[in-house]
Amino acid sequence: MIKTEEFKLIGLPLETKTTNDNGQSAIDCGNLWQKFITGDYAEKIPGKSGKEIFAVYHSYEGDHTGPFSFFIGCKVKAGTKVPAGMESLVISGGNFQIFKAKGKMPDCIVNAWEEIWNSDIPRAYLADYEVYGEKSKDWNNGEIDIFISVE
Repeated sequence: MIKTEEFKLIGLPLETKTTNDNGQSAIDCGNLWQKFITGDYAEKIPGKSGKEIFAVYHSYEGDHTGPFSFFIGCKVKAGTKVPAGMESLVISGGNFQIFKAKGKMPDCIVNAWEEIWNSDIPRAYLADYEVYGEKSKDWNNGEIDIFISVE
């Protein structure tokens, strides 16, 4: 387990909450990824404090079986103004357990989440996030860190 400090992201939110029922979140989150990538939003975000892209699952209504919000963005320096057409999200500091998704994308992400859902870690259901850095760019052998908020 690691302890993190609060940080701010700027990027795109999913317009409505989604759910893991019937694969709906895979469709909704996939569509937001498509919009983020094709709109070149990572390049348009000002004041970035790194090149990583964060995919955040937050505002859970209960546990992973209930509705939740989704956001894709980049970490920014304090005081960075949010451009028109984008939003910000603050990730509270806290305790996290890190899972590593490794392998062919996006299958390795799906497999990692199934492992997380079936684990007995004491999840806090605050904000969980995936970090896409340099190691995530090889879609045949990617590596992504998944931070799970724990009690």
